[in-house]
Amino acid sequence: MSAVSSAAPQPASDQRDVPSLLARLIDDAALFPPGNATVPDAVRLHLAGRSGPHADLVGLFLCPASRLPELITELIKVKPAKPVELSLVIDTGLGGVPKALSIVESRAELLALRMVEMPAPTDVDEVWLERVSEFVPEDVIRVIEPRRGGAGWLDGIQRVIEHGSWPKLRCGGLSAENFPAVDQVAEFLGVINSGGASFKATAGLHNAVRHTAADTGFTHHGFLNLLIATGRLLAGADAEHVRAALESTDGTALAEEAQNMTEHEALSVRGVFASYGSCSLTDPVADLEGLGLL
Repeated sequence: MSAVSSAAPQPASDQRDVPSLLARLIDDAALFPPGNATVPDAVRLHLAGRSGPHADLVGLFLCPASRLPELITELIKVKPAKPVELSLVIDTGLGGVPKALSIVESRAELLALRMVEMPAPTDVDEVWLERVSEFVPEDVIRVIEPRRGGAGWLDGIQRVIEHGSWPKLRCGGLSAENFPAVDQVAEFLGVINSGGASFKATAGLHNAVRHTAADTGFTHHGFLNLLIATGRLLAGADAEHVRAALESTDGTALAEEAQNMTEHEALSVRGVFASYGSCSLTDPVADLEGLGLL
């Protein structure tokens, strides 16, 4: 079963100022490292972002299951005009999913559950995947992160796809080990493409273009690199050209390639690279403006 989303990314408002390639690309991960915002600050900034000049760029609000009570308490105070679209990140184990979903469903005036994300066990076995299917409603997107590394990583991604879920690609973190090599990202995209699947990325993608951070020395992947690499893969490019897109630090050239995509090509790319989580909206917006993409 294909895991490609049946719904292409759509702008949030009538006054669209974001191209289809970028619409609802960035899920709000303000509660997660390295941002670690408080719940009141995260909610305030998310609601402001959803009504701001680049609202069409903003996707779901990410919240750990363990912090749902905090989030609900804050939303009761601020009384959002419409329910906050939520991606629930399971940090309480698979057994905690039913309770978390019940809490969300009981607050339909505050929260609209769109996605459930969770790490997979080492072997990503079929029994565990079936339990995920039993717990998560069919109309909610399931995103599963197989543990990267080892001979079974790509096989685990394939099993997630066959299960009808979206694999998640972790692109960074607080240590060098969290940053995958270009070849690993290319291999991941290859499995996604062969399976006709959608995927979500997370961590380390605050900026559009690949770069080395001055403060940590970590080389970060760029979300624009990932978009272009996905586009090349869909167009039938060979592995060398896909890797070249991932390795590029030429933001001008990447932006030009993005601007030259047709509407159909852009929507096809986003049908595969569906979204990514970022604890900052400011950094990606600044980069996209600087590159002339907003």
